[in-house]
Amino acid sequence: MQRTRIKICGLTRLEDVQAAVAAGADALGFVFYPNSPRCVSAEQAQALIAAVPPFVSTVGLFVNASVEQVLAVTRIASLGLLQFHGDESAQHSAALAAAAGRPYLQAFRVKPDTTGADLLKCEQQHRAAGNLFTGLLLDTHVDAYGGAGKVFDWSLIPKELAPRVVLSGGLNVQNAIDAVVRVRPFAVDVSSGVEAFKGIKDRHKMTALIAAIRAADAIIGIDTEKDGEKSNEHLD
Repeated sequence: MQRTRIKICGLTRLEDVQAAVAAGADALGFVFYPNSPRCVSAEQAQALIAAVPPFVSTVGLFVNASVEQVLAVTRIASLGLLQFHGDESAQHSAALAAAAGRPYLQAFRVKPDTTGADLLKCEQQHRAAGNLFTGLLLDTHVDAYGGAGKVFDWSLIPKELAPRVVLSGGLNVQNAIDAVVRVRPFAVDVSSGVEAFKGIKDRHKMTALIAAIRAADAIIGIDTEKDGEKSNEHLD
């Protein structure tokens, strides 16, 4: 068992990037979906990424993008990971990732009638499509794209899949402990739950959320200090 990784998504300001890093975020997400209030340009994203220290991942979120759109961003912004958050097929996502030369995370927007078998099938399809797929991000299905700030039924997630997924959708300091204890995901992804308003993060909410997730790790018996030491053994 290892500590739950934490991604803060939808960053648009330097002070929010710095606050997220200081709070202990493992990954920072930048949105390149024009219809999102959190959208940034490739140039804006790169200016923010320039302030990110080593060993903090940078993730670019795209929705139903073309190869040309993804390449236009990745030629400028130093992204470590791509996140596809639309209706992309496994083949299309694999082609986008291959063109950009980046690994990718695929969002699955969970509906009320989604089954555990649907989630496992989606994961299998993406693994079969190419070697750049890193895992599923599970979010709540709504008419809009890019995250809706709503919780879905976590019991739909198969126990064998949970340790590999990134859990998203309506997470905040009030429900983060319950989410991690019940699901035990590999990581969580939070955006609106740590905002003052759309696109502007709240330093105190980010700090409180990360503290809650660390408390959840402690509840399920994860020694976060020991895990941190293990992850840095190659640096000694």
